[in-house]
Formats: sequence, structure tokens, C-alpha cells
Amino acid sequence: MSDELKLSELAAELRRSLGILHKQDIQTAADRLGTYVRSTTQQPILLGDDCAAIPDGEGYLLLAVEGMWPTLVETDPWFAGWCAVMVNVSDIYAMGGRPIAVVDTIWSPSATSVDPLWQGMVAASQAFNVPIVGGHTSCHSPYTALSVAILGRANRLITSFSAQPGDVLLHITDMQGHMHPQYPFWNAATECERDRLQANLNLLPALAELGLCDTGKDISMGGIVGTTLMLLETSNCGAVLNLGAIAPPPQVDLLPWLLSFPSYGYLLSVRPEAVEQIQPPFHDRGLVCEPVGKITEGQTLTLKLGEVSLCFWDFATEALTGFGDKVHEV
Repeated sequence: MSDELKLSELAAELRRSLGILHKQDIQTAADRLGTYVRSTTQQPILLGDDCAAIPDGEGYLLLAVEGMWPTLVETDPWFAGWCAVMVNVSDIYAMGGRPIAVVDTIWSPSATSVDPLWQGMVAASQAFNVPIVGGHTSCHSPYTALSVAILGRANRLITSFSAQPGDVLLHITDMQGHMHPQYPFWNAATECERDRLQANLNLLPALAELGLCDTGKDISMGGIVGTTLMLLETSNCGAVLNLGAIAPPPQVDLLPWLLSFPSYGYLLSVRPEAVEQIQPPFHDRGLVCEPVGKITEGQTLTLKLGEVSLCFWDFATEALTGFGDKVHEV
């Protein structure tokens, strides 16, 4: 198959993916809230990032929440409980912070039906060293649902608002894992040693505090392409993303890898001169940290494979989350 045909087919599948389509649901929040709000001290809090960054003296309180996919809650509740904590923890580290505590909201038909959810949440709480300190529980619901919120703190931020033309896009992930048997989740966490989990995550705030990186995002259910789109939308930039540079794990094809939630995965937008300083700490821990693209002027995401390029998204004609260039008017 030629690169041109392969890229065209990849782009079509990516456009149809639920992970990217569901990001457009966020427009319902953007339409009602705008792109920023004011803190109690009248400082702007930009909306559309992995966490809300609330100015707090010399640093920032970080606040985020995740509602779990109902299908996952129903079919694999232990893993859903684990992921509910894990994805929140990842969001905090993605913004250069460290987690403080989480709270949960559980709805279920009975007390016994929440056992595996709780087992997964407690296991993740212990693995990531983040306490569960409260929440809301109802065991008289006609359905089962789970959401978890998290509080963290950052001294210096990594945000999705500061990408600059000329920045190098670095893809960071952990290849020591395996695919979930049913869903597009690369599981590099549940069987990982606690010390390794926590040390890998701590590399992110260390970058921020050293002044090596101020822009990036956690790779979410939209995969690396959906995450790139969200970063571009809030930074009001374009990019070229080289799919050929995004090597999947052995025995995993490129498309499912592009669509996967990687459990430990980040996309950083860094100044070119910082790349050589950023890579070694990740490589020393056996992690992937490789250039996969570049930030450009304009409003388009171009996908590249070999010598072939394709315009995948144009923000001039189509929004994703709705948290676009208005943030730069603050």
C-alpha cells in the first residue's frame, strides 16, 4: 500500500473515532462558560486545559474531574475504578503539578455492586500515593456511574495555551505494557512497580520547575492526534504531525496505537534548544521521548507519512472543544 493511500485511510479512521468526536461535546461547556473566568482575586483562570489552574500565592491549585465511560464501568469495573484515579493523577502531572487528594462520586443499585469499583480506586490510590478523602455515595440508583475529582498544586505550570511556531512536539510514553483485551487502552500502569510509576510521573513537574517546558497535554481518549488538536486549538497554532515517527509497541498496529489511551502518555511543545536537555531523564528510565512534529503558524493540523502530507483539520472552519483563540484576548 502506498503512503498516500495509507495516510488517507488512517485520516478517515481517525476522523470517525469516538475519542475525537466526543471532544466536540465539550463545546456545550465552552458555549456557556466562555474561555475564561475570574478568580476571587479577579485573576483570569483559562478554561480548556487538563486542569483548572487557580492562582494561589506563589503557585497554583489544580482542580480536575473525570467521569468514567459507562461501558467500561459496566464491563470492567475494577479497571474503571483504577482508571478513575489514574487519569486524574495524570492530568495533574501533565500541568507540572503534584496531586494532593481525590474525592469520588458513585451511583449504584446496591452496596455489593460497588465492590470492584472501590477495589480498583483503592489500588490506584495506593499505587500513586494519592489519598481518597471523601465524596458522595448512593446505592439506590437504577444505574452504576463513577466520577472522580482531584486537587493538586503546581509551582510552575505546563499549560496548553503557550505553544509557539517553531516548537518541537515531543511524544512521551511507556512501552512496558499491554493492550486491554476489549478497549483501546494501553495499560502500562496496573502491573508497574509503585516506585517506578511515581518516579516516571515526577519527571513532568521537574521539567516545569527547571524552566525547560511550559506547554503540553496529557494524551487522552482522543489519542495523540486528538490531543494535538486540543493543544493547537487553545494555543491558536497549527502543526505538522509525523505519523511515521510515532512507533507503536511490538505487535500493535499504527492505527490502534494512534487511537489508544496510553495510561502514561504526554505531548509536549518545547523550544528546539531544550530538546536535548529534556530527553535524557526519560530515556534513562526506559521511556519514549521522541520528536514527532512541529508547531507552525496558521490553524491547520497536517498529518505526514513518509513524503506524503494531508490536511487533517482546519480550525478556521471547524472547532473541536470550542476553547479556541479567544483565550488570547484575556
